[in-house]
Amino acid sequence: MEPEATKYQSVDKPSEEVLFKERKSKFYGYTFPIDSEEAVKPILEELRKRHPSANHVCYAWQLGVSDIRYRANDDGEPNNSAGMPIYGQIQSFDVTNILVAVVRIFGGTKLGVGGLISAYRETAKMALENSLIMEKVLTQQLILVFEYSEMDSVMRFIKKHQLDIVDQKLHLDCEVVLKVQKDMVPDILKQLKAFHKISIKIPE
Repeated sequence: MEPEATKYQSVDKPSEEVLFKERKSKFYGYTFPIDSEEAVKPILEELRKRHPSANHVCYAWQLGVSDIRYRANDDGEPNNSAGMPIYGQIQSFDVTNILVAVVRIFGGTKLGVGGLISAYRETAKMALENSLIMEKVLTQQLILVFEYSEMDSVMRFIKKHQLDIVDQKLHLDCEVVLKVQKDMVPDILKQLKAFHKISIKIPE
């Protein structure tokens, strides 16, 4: 069995708008980092508000590293003339956890299916070229639950392993949420087992 991938490439932040023109039709391209399918709809709604005269807001997204999910949407353009050419560029640039959207404002001249495929592909390519693509690391959250008296030991362990604290509740019963690089999780769990007064929860 192959080891699970723990690194991936994605955009760091939404890209600047790019514009591709083809026979008076305007194609505006964008990329957005996403971490869930639910993040897609509000972004598309915002793009429709930004371009009230747009005829089509076509897009493709991909999520996941080992277990990949994706969707391509033509938004009323001829079947597979927009969403799939956009998705092809996501594959070409080898990025994931990303939404690429292309807004079309019709210029009065029909482009034909071949012309549409070419225009959507080119706009998606320009948007990705205009994006800051970075290598990212998959992480896993761990929740440590312990009594206040164990605080020093826990904080020393966190500092020693340079772990990121996402959240903490420090009362008589303490809870610290850590973000751990996924490939380090087995080793961190193994070491934490030596601390008998600390219980560990792994969120779903």
